[in-house]
Amino acid sequence: MQTTRHAEPQWQAAAEAIARANSILLVSHIAPDGDAVGSLLGLAGPLRSLGKNITAAIDDGVPADLRFIPGSDAVAPRVNKGDFDLLITLDSSDLERIGRAGAYGMEHSRQVINLDHHPTNTRFGDIHLIAPQAVAAVEIVYDFLAFLGEDISPSTAYALLTGLVTDTQGFRISATNSRTLSIAQDLMSKGAPLPQIMAQTLNRRSYEEVELWKLALPSVRLQDGLIYATIRQCELRQVGLEKAGDGGLVSYLLTVDQASVSIVFKELPEEKVEIGFRAKPGYDVASLALQLGGGGHTLASGCTIEGSLQQAHRIVLPLAHQALAEGSGKCE
Repeated sequence: MQTTRHAEPQWQAAAEAIARANSILLVSHIAPDGDAVGSLLGLAGPLRSLGKNITAAIDDGVPADLRFIPGSDAVAPRVNKGDFDLLITLDSSDLERIGRAGAYGMEHSRQVINLDHHPTNTRFGDIHLIAPQAVAAVEIVYDFLAFLGEDISPSTAYALLTGLVTDTQGFRISATNSRTLSIAQDLMSKGAPLPQIMAQTLNRRSYEEVELWKLALPSVRLQDGLIYATIRQCELRQVGLEKAGDGGLVSYLLTVDQASVSIVFKELPEEKVEIGFRAKPGYDVASLALQLGGGGHTLASGCTIEGSLQQAHRIVLPLAHQALAEGSGKCE
């Protein structure tokens, strides 16, 4: 695969690859969020309208809390047969994030388009639609549809606005700008219901997540601006959320006035630990995650490392304190 670095998204090369392709596989990252599902569905519909044979897949399918997005029932939980002219990965910064579906696609596709907005993207694949300045992957899909001259249907607008709302936390993160709001306004004019999307994503929580928080909150520690919590595998099993995230706990911890960086350590099977990082403006957790084999954004990132929870604490906490010391605490 070509890994040549390109400063600008390769819109024309991507358009030509799609024009040549008949069978296209679309995948997004494991443990998908609203941007992952929104960007995948936001591109799948228009490509089908072009007459393309589209397969959309995410490991284990679309999570229950995102199945309100139109078209989500057509996303397969796995792909293990067939060959494809083109693979398009969405909102995935590295090959590990594309999961089993993406790994199959990499082995059984003639060409790969990598569409992403993470600054830590490893630039795998042949054609890069990578725009770190975009607030969400759906913004890149929106721009690509404009480049292709494709109209945005109400269902496509619904998917794209869902990704925009969730990745900006309701237009509250510091990367939100006037163009973000302009795109949101345009998607609303095309039929996307903003109040309904906000209610379905930002203003809801399952009781199982409340139970998980109840078990995890006693583990919370605050040390010189760093706040962190630990979720054990037995706690996830107890509440039936083995395949879920942390229920937004890492973001909740960052709302503490005395905290500048938050971390949630989540124990996984087979001696692995999934780690989520969040930071207030002026601090950089993307570089922290990158040191540990992960990636993400300056203020929101994550990684998975080998070892026990205790080992993860010993490795990660000193690095997190270093990131705190290097941060200015001031918005750029």
